[in-house]
Amino acid sequence: MTQETLKMSQKERRRQQVLGQVETGALSLRDAAERMGLCYRQAKRVWKRYRQDGAEGLVHRSRDRISNRRSDPALKARAVGLYKQLYPDFGPTLAAEKLAEIHGLAVNRETLRRWLKGACLWAGRRKERAHRKCRPRRAHFGELVQLDGSEHRWFEDRADPCCLMVMVDDATGKTHAHLGAEETTRNAFLVLRKWILSHGVPSAIYTDRKSVYYVDREPTEEEKRQGSGPLTDFGRACWRLGIEMIWANSPQAKGRVERKNGVFQDRLVKELRLRGISDMESANAVLDPFTASLDEKFARPAAGCANHHRALPAGTALEDILCWEETRRVQNDWTVSYEGQFHQILRQKGMPAAKARVTIRRRMDGSLVILHEGRELRSEAIRRAPARRKGRAASYQPRSNPPPMGGGEGGGKGA
Repeated sequence: MTQETLKMSQKERRRQQVLGQVETGALSLRDAAERMGLCYRQAKRVWKRYRQDGAEGLVHRSRDRISNRRSDPALKARAVGLYKQLYPDFGPTLAAEKLAEIHGLAVNRETLRRWLKGACLWAGRRKERAHRKCRPRRAHFGELVQLDGSEHRWFEDRADPCCLMVMVDDATGKTHAHLGAEETTRNAFLVLRKWILSHGVPSAIYTDRKSVYYVDREPTEEEKRQGSGPLTDFGRACWRLGIEMIWANSPQAKGRVERKNGVFQDRLVKELRLRGISDMESANAVLDPFTASLDEKFARPAAGCANHHRALPAGTALEDILCWEETRRVQNDWTVSYEGQFHQILRQKGMPAAKARVTIRRRMDGSLVILHEGRELRSEAIRRAPARRKGRAASYQPRSNPPPMGGGEGGGKGA
């Protein structure tokens, strides 16, 4: 077997066999053209080269020649060197973006992938996946938003693990995020507030069945009256905003936000490392421009042109919706206790009777409001409950009706 034959491709070897039959007269050139998949005119050209140069004439003329579109070897060496030095755990796509953004090296991601595989620096990340049925995207922006918390070492070994709250629109893939210590109601409120201020109130939110979003208990009397069913604080806020809550039975059911978590775990971790960020406050400061850059790369237009987001109703204060509420019973001295702190309800028109129930609302800024029948009551925090004597009513009387002169719990004439 000659050196030229060793260089031949399988297609060229087949042509050699067919043209060998033409050479012996066993096959006509027209029939050979059909067997080679060529037109008769091109078959004549191939047959001419074969008669002149033999098997070597069938080898492609560009074989073993340097391509005119070959990348500069110096560019390849520099790109691979920078990858090995600065981005050893980056995927080819992200590495190509950073090489262009930081170092000014314009390298196609597939070209870089090929270089890295040739240098044994990248082996790919294929893994088998369970078969699942595809759920089509919702058609309109704001029709469904997926929400999830991703626990991860976002700062690697520079700080403790924390939780990234991620909201993703199902129709477009647009994203908002907030970094907090854990997946709590407060952090869920913060990312929802960011979404509402940017886009408006979505029609529905898709979450998992964590206790922040879902509760399995009998509804209270108030929940029965309003027809909402049992609600968490986050669920109550969504109910007041008119947002439908949908709970997933598996992580795969809300795959849109789960895949976005994977994007953040790959790209955000490396972005924070490159910027030298090791605390949540600094990370949250760069999250908005970072998610905006992700939207530019990965977001897509919705199938429908209608926007299903709604504006907040006129006169609605978002801080009075994204809050915590609990009921307390008013004592005989018109005090209520909340989280170890006593609050004195001041004398005013429409104040509740003793033993009535009031609602205490704690806003995200820490301020407290006491409500009775939907109306805010004037109150003040006191150090401790007023002293009481056994078997007697409390000594407290409203300020507008002070005790008689010389009186008191233990004093006065004839005491």
